[in-house]
Amino acid sequence: MTTGTSPVHGGTDRTAAARDVADRMATAATTWLEALDAEQKASASWAAPGSDAETEAERLRWYYTPTDHGGLPIGAMRPHQQRLAMQLVASGLSTPGYVTVATVLGLENVLDLEEGWGVDWGRERGRDPGMYYLRVFGEPGGQAPWGWRFGGHHVSLNNLVVDGVVRSTTPCFLGTDPATSPLLGGTSLRPLGAVEDLARELVRSLSPAQAARAVLLPRAPSDIIGGNRARITHGDEMLPLTDIWRSRLENQLADRVAEMNSRAENASGLDASDHTTLALTTTPKGLPAAEFDAGQRELLRHLLATYVDRVPEGLAPPPLDDAALGAVHLAWAGATEAGKPHYYRLQGPGLLAEYDNTQRQANHAHSVWRDPEADFGVDALAAHRAAHHGG
Repeated sequence: MTTGTSPVHGGTDRTAAARDVADRMATAATTWLEALDAEQKASASWAAPGSDAETEAERLRWYYTPTDHGGLPIGAMRPHQQRLAMQLVASGLSTPGYVTVATVLGLENVLDLEEGWGVDWGRERGRDPGMYYLRVFGEPGGQAPWGWRFGGHHVSLNNLVVDGVVRSTTPCFLGTDPATSPLLGGTSLRPLGAVEDLARELVRSLSPAQAARAVLLPRAPSDIIGGNRARITHGDEMLPLTDIWRSRLENQLADRVAEMNSRAENASGLDASDHTTLALTTTPKGLPAAEFDAGQRELLRHLLATYVDRVPEGLAPPPLDDAALGAVHLAWAGATEAGKPHYYRLQGPGLLAEYDNTQRQANHAHSVWRDPEADFGVDALAAHRAAHHGG
């Protein structure tokens, strides 16, 4: 599933939409950068995508742990600068997508409460809604490649603009901890509720024969399998938590993360062969939607929308036709009952969506939308370089 922003895949109307979004992004990025002082701008503004190996390596780094994501953190900005930063973030999201991101940031305060205000991540405040980082790569606007990244605990947004058109919006990660929080009146806050519930409804609708192929294991991994890898490759297995950090952990912090990883692995009950069973492969595992009935295919369409509709209207991939939808595979691990640890992925051409809700007694969720062939717009950037710079 491509982003639908290329004329090859989306036509002139979708290209026009992607150009309009790129213009809004450029205006917001320029306004934000102009509001920063020199010291702030040194963290906020980097060289253009693909300009050198160091910059490209940095652009392809992404995280979803409470680590340094690279860039200028919200907490280091004045209120006016924060508002301009959030305008840039909003320019790359649909309204539901932006509301979800803003909610995830606010949940850091809830998580702080849940943990007794005492978790130490080697900084003054362990759970901090100010520790979300924004960075712009290149000069916003014009035809030269440029992009921006926004990330912090449970958020990673990665956008690339080439030739004045948005060419990539993946990886796009959203998580939530807690996954379910109580609200007044007996209701609950569930930012990723539909991402979970639609998948559960789909897997529970399968016949026994279908389920035997879709459910890979009765136990669930403690995290998404792709982790924060820059590129997905055949045979990738789940990364240990200690690897999903910007720099090498030391002393007490290293011990804490290692203990968290060990606790999560023990709770999952997975062994080495289970991790091999769940490993990512070029040929998708699970059950292809070509074998779904009409109702199941409709559920799958709604589920896919919870991933691709995170970006602005006209920028998300167009709905898949029956043939393309049939190539999407559903793979599940863990329980199918609500409130119990589980994992699933949707995989097909140009698509990898992963979801897990396993930690904290299945109250800590991760979800990611990726295009394994074109994450970070590496294909569009290579094509631009070949056309304008001879490769």
